[in-house]
Amino acid sequence: MFYWLTELSDKVSFFNVFRYITFRTGGAVVTALVFVFLFGGPIIDLLRVKQGKGQPIREDGPKSHLITKKGTPTMGGLMILSGMLVSTLLWANPANPYVWIVLGVTLAFGLIGFYDDYLKVTKQTNAGFAGRTRLMAEFAIAIVACVLLARLGRGPIATSLVFPFFKDLVFNLGILFVVVGAFVIVGAGNAVNLTDGLDGLAIVPVMIAAGTFGFISYIVGNALFSEYLQLHYVAGTGELAVLCGACIGAGLGFLWFNAPPASIFMGDTGSLALGGLLGSVAVAIKHEIVLAIVGGLFVLEAVSVIVQVVSFKLTGKRVFKMAPIHHHYEQLGWTEPQIVIRFWIVAVVLALAGLATLKLR
Repeated sequence: MFYWLTELSDKVSFFNVFRYITFRTGGAVVTALVFVFLFGGPIIDLLRVKQGKGQPIREDGPKSHLITKKGTPTMGGLMILSGMLVSTLLWANPANPYVWIVLGVTLAFGLIGFYDDYLKVTKQTNAGFAGRTRLMAEFAIAIVACVLLARLGRGPIATSLVFPFFKDLVFNLGILFVVVGAFVIVGAGNAVNLTDGLDGLAIVPVMIAAGTFGFISYIVGNALFSEYLQLHYVAGTGELAVLCGACIGAGLGFLWFNAPPASIFMGDTGSLALGGLLGSVAVAIKHEIVLAIVGGLFVLEAVSVIVQVVSFKLTGKRVFKMAPIHHHYEQLGWTEPQIVIRFWIVAVVLALAGLATLKLR
């Protein structure tokens, strides 16, 4: 919305500042942060009243959670998504299709997560949305998004998979791009969802990844910077930095309430939506593989669950004491703050490794 003020820049030169993505990204961060700060408390109070007993705690999970986390309301993702939506509408260029596609995936995944949380809270059970039906809905949304992204692109790069570290290693997937892209988006959504198991564990790595991909989006969407770094230029994707900035601001506001001991959980409403955002941004800017590096923590969490399930079905034995892997460390005696902060450190290191791929070519 503020971007339209640039039309008045010939009369008031100050309005020219709204042309700059960096300025609007900063504005998006502050706006989303203030929004969640102001409305976070009332939203938590409302959810606590509506939900009563709060989020049901896994009976097969760590026993301490049955005491320390019982009664905590969920669906805190509504705080994040509302802050992101307001901030993005105010600061992003409304004519940019990439913003609408990524925002659409984020909100649609959030709606699926909200329905899942609603079923769990109302039935007071961990069995929410049927897994197969939920995945089908996620893939349908992701496929539509990938088709639109492919049509927006220019030339073969629109349907190609770009490999980091090699400036000329590009595979044109053709129609398979839609399948691969959808797998990245759905995989990212569910990986973040699995990570959200301790207070503050998921939101900080999400913000770190969002900051990383916001920076990469700005570079890839700038013809001069992308040419200098020998990256593939994708026109229009620089505007996604504003959306990533809104994610960071809303995440910071949410962390204020989600820091241990959490006053609210983001639930599937937030984790599924934020993972979908990261996945769709990665597909849009042709950095799907880099997402696996930057979001390596999420990958590790998802792989730990897959390994645990496969091992138990094939051998009857468990590789980890409990999955996802953050619960494994709880069973080893690590305290919750130790796990959370150490995982944050891992997320920072992985983000730096992902940024290193921009230059090492």
